[in-house]
Amino acid sequence: MFRFFERLVAPFDGMPETAPPATFWAYLADHLRPFRRVLGFITLTGLATALVETGLIYYAGHVVDLLAEGEDGFWSRNGLELVLISAFVLLLRPVAITLNHLLLNQALSTNLLERVRWRAHRHLLGQSIGFHQNDFAGRLANRVMQTGPAVEDSAFMSFEALWYAAAYFIGALLVLSEIDWRLSIPLLLWLLIYLALLRALIPAIGRASQKYSAARSTLTGRIVDSYSNIATVKLFAHGRREEAFALSAMKSSRLRFARMLRLMTLMMAGIAAVNGLVIVAVVGAAIWLWSLGDASIGAVSAAAALTLRLNGMTGWIMWVTSQLFQHAGVIREGMESISQPHDVTDAPGASDLKVTGGEIAFRGLRHHYGKQGGGLEGIDLVIRPGERVGLVGRSGAGKSTLVNLLLRFQDPEAGRIEIDGQDVRSVTQDSLRRRIGMVTQDTALLHRSVRDNILYGRPEAGEAAMVAAARRVSAHDFILGLRDFNGRSGYEAHVGERGVKLSGGQRQRIALARVVLKDAPILVLDEATSALDSEVEAEIQAALTGLMAGKTVIAIAHRLSTIAQMDRIVVLDGGRVAEQGPHAELLAARGLYAGFWARQSGGFIGLEDAGPAAAE
Repeated sequence: MFRFFERLVAPFDGMPETAPPATFWAYLADHLRPFRRVLGFITLTGLATALVETGLIYYAGHVVDLLAEGEDGFWSRNGLELVLISAFVLLLRPVAITLNHLLLNQALSTNLLERVRWRAHRHLLGQSIGFHQNDFAGRLANRVMQTGPAVEDSAFMSFEALWYAAAYFIGALLVLSEIDWRLSIPLLLWLLIYLALLRALIPAIGRASQKYSAARSTLTGRIVDSYSNIATVKLFAHGRREEAFALSAMKSSRLRFARMLRLMTLMMAGIAAVNGLVIVAVVGAAIWLWSLGDASIGAVSAAAALTLRLNGMTGWIMWVTSQLFQHAGVIREGMESISQPHDVTDAPGASDLKVTGGEIAFRGLRHHYGKQGGGLEGIDLVIRPGERVGLVGRSGAGKSTLVNLLLRFQDPEAGRIEIDGQDVRSVTQDSLRRRIGMVTQDTALLHRSVRDNILYGRPEAGEAAMVAAARRVSAHDFILGLRDFNGRSGYEAHVGERGVKLSGGQRQRIALARVVLKDAPILVLDEATSALDSEVEAEIQAALTGLMAGKTVIAIAHRLSTIAQMDRIVVLDGGRVAEQGPHAELLAARGLYAGFWARQSGGFIGLEDAGPAAAE
């Protein structure tokens, strides 16, 4: 039975590819659209449940009147009626309530929560590298995790509480009108005062909630940032500094939370005063009508029971309403990230990249990150199919920018990049990146097993191919000796967040094995062997030489010895191509490259300016 209701909506199917709507009500409507049929049934069952409850209170008053008629002939006159009502209470009422909660819990809540989270996570995964670099990973994760429950709880409360309460109020109004229309007057007046109180306080609670939610996300981001960089914190002995960094966010969070709770206390005080008025007004009016002979004792009992029940509900309703506005604040705060459109997107009808030779052409490439200077200033460069090119230049010369644009982590502000004549903006991002293998200096591994990390390069590869890739980069032997905290060993051992349980060299070799397994026709190496000791580096360089065969290669290096054997070396300076040619030719030209080579210490480019004079 549960499974039937849980399958009424498929939470992960039919997910739109576009960004979630950026306005609050459109955002909610978009996520609730697949639940239209379920919400219709919830509306009907909620109405039925509320009317049954008010009907039972009305009937309880009727029973009081029956008892007032005396004991003689009571069972003979009313026995069948009471049996039928008992059967209804024992059988049909539980069915109605159970059906309502099956729809609320199993069909709505079970699916809506994860649907919201899944769409948010999926959308953020598609955001550019720059988007993620400009925010805390912890804050983004917090927004994904808390927005889902806020949407789900809002929908649940709207139907489980507000709609039920509205239906109950309608039922109470009908019952009181049936007794005497004058009893409905104080109830309507109470409703007007109650709504005015809601209107005065609830929006302020919503605004306070949004500010509190933002403060909580900032706090989460700061805490996660400290944990993610715990080695740096320890290395520089800045534990106290990180405490202060988090404490300032905690104090801000506390102040905003206190502001929200003050408003809720004011709201509850107002409710208590308003509820006293409705009890006195309705029950007093019923007693007055009884004294006039216009209402029976049972009617007075029903009026009192309805009012007291409504009084008990009002605090609950007000709390639910305040929760809804708090959730609205959480949702609005989450939408600041979740509803941002992608800044790097596939062109309509984009096709897969087809690499026939691997030629890469940078034509008139300009990119300044939206600033006046820095970045690339007009790059014209063609890398022939199968050519191995080394990129050299001072920090900030544009090497990493060139590679980031090639991978479409960002789009250039002017110019274009072509691979075998295809503009990279006209092909899908996934197909582009599948055909480029890259190893970076700052290698980060997934907090999964060694096997998962290597197979990330080509998930469909078999065991033999995975082990062969590890052997090729001298990683197989040390992998067999790994053992993690949970006793998993070898290729099943987990490497920790970003691979922190491994040495730098071990991380680099696993990353290299991943690229070897990927076997993409274009290879980008960004200081690929910088984390390795000299002996292992020699082994890896030999492996890389074999890996480069038949591929178009771009290698960024500060240690010039690692790229001296490249077919061509391109020197970038000030965002332009300053020099290019084979190693020997550039040395003979006695330009920038010759200066870099002369100033190396331990094989690295010097930090100071290098020029023709340096080669003298």
